[in-house]
Amino acid sequence: MSKPRLEGKVAIVTGAASGIGEEAVRLFVENGASVVAADVQDELGCRVVASIGSEKVTYRHCDVRDENQVKEMVNHTLEKFGSLDILFSNAGIIGTLTGILDLDISGFDDTMATNVRGVAATIKHAARAMVAGKVRGSIICTSSVAGLIGGTGPHAYTASKHALVGLVRATCSELGTYGIRVNCISPFGIATPLSCAAYNLKPHEVEANSLALSNLKGTVLKARDVAEAALFLASDESTYISGHNLTVDGGFTVVNHSSSAF
Repeated sequence: MSKPRLEGKVAIVTGAASGIGEEAVRLFVENGASVVAADVQDELGCRVVASIGSEKVTYRHCDVRDENQVKEMVNHTLEKFGSLDILFSNAGIIGTLTGILDLDISGFDDTMATNVRGVAATIKHAARAMVAGKVRGSIICTSSVAGLIGGTGPHAYTASKHALVGLVRATCSELGTYGIRVNCISPFGIATPLSCAAYNLKPHEVEANSLALSNLKGTVLKARDVAEAALFLASDESTYISGHNLTVDGGFTVVNHSSSAF
């Protein structure tokens, strides 16, 4: 019997109270990791941790827009579990849905603060802990197909996810010196509580819309699928992969959707 893929490793997952983050927490614990599940949705986050029922997982309130809270989250992880091997920086918002002609600038700023500055803060403090502990760690960020092409999400969200891909590539170039890998995952549309609330749709409606637009027919992308991709990037199976943007999109971003010639 093979050993769990994250046995002996310590991970932080932000945006852990629902959706992709929740699935990643469950999957990481199943694979032997000790996990700090961080979010601003305290009731939901505590419920997730309680449902797992393991001493290997704990909940921590953290608003990634506040660097002090990010620093405290990392310090809490080190005090609780002794080290930090994995950061899954997954917290994010969809933000304002207005077009550019009616752009809500304050909403734009909030989206960038959460999706870019917040991720930068988590990478900064997690990487500091990894460097100090001489850990050859893995940092994973959640981007989106909207970080690759326009027209697949609101403007603020699209801009933030493009910036996030750049941040991953830039930090990869610095942290490779310390043996730390930095990657991101860009999923297609998923019926998470975040997306359902943003568009005021039920899960089956979001999934129906995504399936209608998808390239890979007959398969509906689930949060668990993205968590599986994060598990791969967190594990030693991806030991020489860094600076990569792993698209979990069924080929959506590499095909021409304007033509149906074939």
